[in-house]
Amino acid sequence: MVGAEVLRQAILDDKITEVIALVRGPIEIEHPKIKTIIHKDFMDYTGLEEVFKNTDVCLWCLGISQTQVNKEKYHEITYDYTMAAAKAMVKAKPDLTFIFTSGEGADQTEKSRTIFARVKGKTENALIRMGMKHLYIVRPAGIKPIHKNPKTSWFNKMFIPLFPIFEVITPNFVIASDKLAIAMLKIANNGYQETIIDNKKLKELSVS
Repeated sequence: MVGAEVLRQAILDDKITEVIALVRGPIEIEHPKIKTIIHKDFMDYTGLEEVFKNTDVCLWCLGISQTQVNKEKYHEITYDYTMAAAKAMVKAKPDLTFIFTSGEGADQTEKSRTIFARVKGKTENALIRMGMKHLYIVRPAGIKPIHKNPKTSWFNKMFIPLFPIFEVITPNFVIASDKLAIAMLKIANNGYQETIIDNKKLKELSVS
């Protein structure tokens, strides 16, 4: 959901000249700006060194709901894939900007009983320890989908009808997927004064 929306908004952003979509399978979004690279092994990026050298920013949007896989697979997708990519990219281009899509509630003590909070926090900590020159961690809360996504988990689908209520009762908890993408691209283009950017600040960025 997030990655597809980032692509849509990147197409509309005049500051962005090219987007490389590093994906596991074909995508539906096509545009002259978009170059798609089908990559099957997200633990090994051999052969992509030149691609990374010519990349200014990575917006890491890969993720999955903790309700869709077991604990081991969730850790692999959330932590292992992210760290393998970050290390390969920074090795190829040390001054690359890396934007990690985390989530509200990520626990950097790594002690939460919730696997989402624990593993997201662990990944945040590991990325920070890498000492990247330009690292940003975005923590959206409830993401309101603007476009339908057939891969949405049943758990997340349950909340879609409730978003209008949440927007009234807890407006800082909800962010539309297009607004999140706009905020992330503003960070990509201009940087930000903080490393960790919560949902409220993401909403502010999307309209500023």
